[in-house]
Amino acid sequence: MKTVNTKGYSAIGVFRGKTSHNMGTLWRSAYILGAAYIFTVDGRYKKQSSDVLRTWSRIPLFQYKTFDDLLSNIPHDCRLIGIEIDDRAEMLHEFQHPKRAIYLLGAEDSGLPEEVKAKCHFLVKLPGNSSLNVGVTGSIVLHDRVSKMPTDLPPNHQE
Repeated sequence: MKTVNTKGYSAIGVFRGKTSHNMGTLWRSAYILGAAYIFTVDGRYKKQSSDVLRTWSRIPLFQYKTFDDLLSNIPHDCRLIGIEIDDRAEMLHEFQHPKRAIYLLGAEDSGLPEEVKAKCHFLVKLPGNSSLNVGVTGSIVLHDRVSKMPTDLPPNHQE
């Protein structure tokens, strides 16, 4: 995948997501907050009729069957960042986002397995001791990135 954004790029996705509603929320937030694409790993997604921005036509959704499939498709010099409640994780408000980043969220009920966390370049967590909704968490992470880094955001579309 190529990008023309010299300021960098980001993508965000969910590992073994449980509900398509969360993926739809994350897709819309990803588009509005300037992500290049979204993805699922071992997950599912159905087009939502409530998608008033037609987000599916603006940024792509990639579906990886396995975590290894995701790893083999990460762009050159891009960092994989696991978003997880973990003692080893850095707090989001202290985290310096890399120029090229892929954010990976775990399902709300099971999070990211150890073998996945071990392959992430960074682990980042949000305040709190319980899991937030996946769509909400992803939106917060992308908002934090936009607030700390120059990002070209898309125009307002209400089609």
